[in-house]
Parts: sequence; C-alpha cells; structure tokens
Amino acid sequence: MINKNRLIKLTQNLIRIDSQNPPGDESRIGLFVKNYLKNLGLKPKIYEFKKKRTNVIATLEGRNKKRALLLTPHLDTVPAGKDWQISPFSGRVFKGRIYGLGATDCKGNLACALETINSLVEDRLILDYNLIFAATADEECGSYLGLIPLLKKNILRPSQAVVLDAQNFSIIINQKGLLHLKIKIKGKRAHGAYPWRGINAIDLAIEIIKEIKNYKFFKTNNPYLRGPTINLGTIRGGDKVNIVADWCEFELDFRFLPNEPIQKLLEEIKRILKKQTKNFFSKQNSQIEIPEIEIEGLQKPYEINKNHPLINSLVKAMQKFKIKPKIKGSEGATVITFFQDKGIPAVALGFGEEGCAHCTDEYIKIESLYKGAQVLEEFLRNHKF
Repeated sequence: MINKNRLIKLTQNLIRIDSQNPPGDESRIGLFVKNYLKNLGLKPKIYEFKKKRTNVIATLEGRNKKRALLLTPHLDTVPAGKDWQISPFSGRVFKGRIYGLGATDCKGNLACALETINSLVEDRLILDYNLIFAATADEECGSYLGLIPLLKKNILRPSQAVVLDAQNFSIIINQKGLLHLKIKIKGKRAHGAYPWRGINAIDLAIEIIKEIKNYKFFKTNNPYLRGPTINLGTIRGGDKVNIVADWCEFELDFRFLPNEPIQKLLEEIKRILKKQTKNFFSKQNSQIEIPEIEIEGLQKPYEINKNHPLINSLVKAMQKFKIKPKIKGSEGATVITFFQDKGIPAVALGFGEEGCAHCTDEYIKIESLYKGAQVLEEFLRNHKF
C-alpha cells in the first residue's frame, strides 16, 4: 500500500539534492536512489558515460522473465534561475503543495516510482513480468549521457516502456518531430556609405526567412497535435554598423507531425535557398554562392495506437481512482521517440502540475503525488502484455 507520508518525505529529500543540468552532475541523487533501492533488497547498478553523469538501473524480478516493462524517470533538472519566493532546494510543504526545483519535472514522478516499488516489495507481490527501473541522467540536455546510450548499447532491452515525464495524469501517445537547422550566408563586404558596392548577407537572410516562414510545407493533420511550426530562434550577422555585412547565420526550429516526410522538407528549404540566392545575387551582378546548411538536431516524430495494451492498462488504473485519463500528444520533444528505433512500444505519463515545469516556484500537489503513486501501483499490478 502506498504510504502518503513516506512519499511526501521522499519527494522532499529528492528536491533537496541539487542535480541542475547544466552544469550536469547526477552523482549525489544517483547514489541516493541506488541506496534506496538497495535497502529494498534490489541490486541496483550504476552506469556512467561521463564522470558524475549517473544512471541507476534495477530490476524487480517477476514470474515471466521473457517480458519486461521499463519504468523510467530522469534525475536531472533545468537550472534554478532567479526570483524564487521559496528556496528551490527547500522541498517546503505549503497549502497542500511541495515546492522546489524539479517538483513537477521530474522528482515528483521519480518519488512516485520509488514509493511504488517500495509498496510492491512490502506486499511481497510478484508481478507477471520483470519490472525494470531506470533513473536516467542528462534528459534536460538531450539524453546523450542517459537514455540514448543505455538503449544503443542494449543495456536496456524492455518489451514496453513507460516514461515518467509528463504532467496532470496525461498519457502521451503522439509527439512531434524536430529539425534544428543553422543556415550560413556569405555576402560581400563594403563601406556602409556605399552599400551598392557590397552584397548584404543580412538582407539576403531576411528574404530567405520570409519565404521559408510563409511556405506551407505540410498538409497533414493530427487529432492530438497542433499543426507543424517554424520558429526563428537566433540570428547573427555583420561586424559593425558602418560595414555592409558579408556574413549572416540564423537557426530555425521545425516541429513536424508523424507521417510527414522530413526529406521533402529539406529539399524544399534547399530549393528556396537556391532561388533566393540566384535572385538576390543576380541583381547584385555577382557570383552565385549557395548558403550552407548545417543540421544541428533531428528527432523523429512518434506515435502509438491509442488502443495499445499500455494505454488500456493505464486508463483502467486511472478510472479505478476516478481520474479522467488525458490521452494527448506532445508538442515538444520527450524521450519516448528514442524507443522506436528498437521497436519498443512506449508512452509518457506523469503527475506534476500542468505548465509548472521549468518555472520559478515550481511545485507539485500532494494529492496528485499520492494519487499518481496509487495509479502507478494499480497499473503495475494488473498490466497485461
């Protein structure tokens, strides 16, 4: 049985351990989690792909060892920032909430998982499958020192996965893909009083950006997600106000839906660059120079059938506690996408406060924390593959 007071204290203890990323150091919280699991009789192992970037993995053995369910929250948080009214590492309880950095993202979820495992061990319950628990590093900076190498190196090989990194009892079954591009443009330097003698790379960048943002790249729809988006994230160019800028570079963030061909997107961007460059440079009577494209990040979109056994089991567990399940899509990037290359069905789930992640005075409601652990236990007890 889930112990509410023990769960509250555990959440507070986790919040009080600094695991901000950057700079990135999960060693202290990783050791805390390792010792917690060891005291329950499990045999946790530490994996580090860089010093102090700690991942903790343990298995609660079940009857059928050929099937395994992975439960995975992350250990790191974003930097605290400033302007907190309540100390980010206090774990203070106030008006039914626990305050602190990571309360919603993702130490409340981590606490729910640990308390649930504690409850299963206390009740001496043997599940029908192996339960793999993995508390991972580096989620806030891309998971390159956490979940990605754990999967690539086959350290984690579950049959199914539940990622504990969502809010408000949402079940995330769809997710947008992302493409991050840097486009570098070269012009011709000249004195700012004689701009006709040069070729202004910033002017060219403006024309390229306008056409890219106005172009309708995709036409598909998705019931769980908003349409595709383009965001101009950064732009830099030129050396001084009285010099015609001979360089400019900008970064674009594309978010696209499942079933949208990323190769077509790249081809259209190249076509726009070639067209605008040709038009611009021909007017300047100069040699055509195609801008350089650098792919800084690419993450596939993700989707799973809403009738998958994972979703059905989670829905039933929530309904038992009179919680209305929220089957949703994620506009942002979560780690569920990394499971598809291994053919592992995955969903994201979480119990934090909607819109509270990465905010000052972050908190989680105690009632949500308690119900979340109850739902998780019910799900694990009754899940069928």
